[in-house]
Amino acid sequence: MSEGYVLTAEARDRVGKGSARAIRRQGDIPAVIYGDNKPPMIITLPRKDVWLKIQQGGFLTTVGEIEVGGKKHKVLAKDYQLEPVKDFVLHVDFLRISAKTIVTVNIPVHFVNEEDAPGIVEGGVLNVVRHEVEVNCPADAIPEYFTVDLSGAQLGDALKISSVALPEGVEVTITDRDFTLATIASPAGLKSDEEEAEAEVAPDEVEATEQKGDAEGEGEGEEEGGEE
Repeated sequence: MSEGYVLTAEARDRVGKGSARAIRRQGDIPAVIYGDNKPPMIITLPRKDVWLKIQQGGFLTTVGEIEVGGKKHKVLAKDYQLEPVKDFVLHVDFLRISAKTIVTVNIPVHFVNEEDAPGIVEGGVLNVVRHEVEVNCPADAIPEYFTVDLSGAQLGDALKISSVALPEGVEVTITDRDFTLATIASPAGLKSDEEEAEAEVAPDEVEATEQKGDAEGEGEGEEEGGEE
């Protein structure tokens, strides 16, 4: 689980587009804390502090604390909006959590020991099918990432979700199949190279076959002539 964070916020009473624009002009961003059977709390956060947390990675899978008026609220960021042109944060939604909260999150997948995978050493390519896996898990036990060990993987192998040791209490949301995370594929140029090689060999083989056939025909003709 990623290391938590603490943000200091101010409660706000006014809502609406006009209020939100005024907050952003001041260098802050509007946000909301909801969930845990409690009324939503409308807050304002320093844009720079939030942006730094997002840039550090794992923002949507890390439990943090937001201090409002001296009281700390345990939260998990569920969504944030970015300005499409200037790419700065416009708004953040936080889910208020407790010890019993179950959340649905996307966990990154890390692949290790490529140097010990014969299929890759021989020239194969790691084709990642899923960079993340969606799971249900306790909010206070979110995995930082899943690890897939490529040791011994051969060309044509498929690495499935069943190869990942899931922590206790963590369940994938796809339960109807053992889905693929990655495959060890042949290089894109390997097949064409083989086809070119076959094309180069084929005329020689045909010529050799024809010569063999002609030689056999001549031999048969001589034998027949000898009998006469």
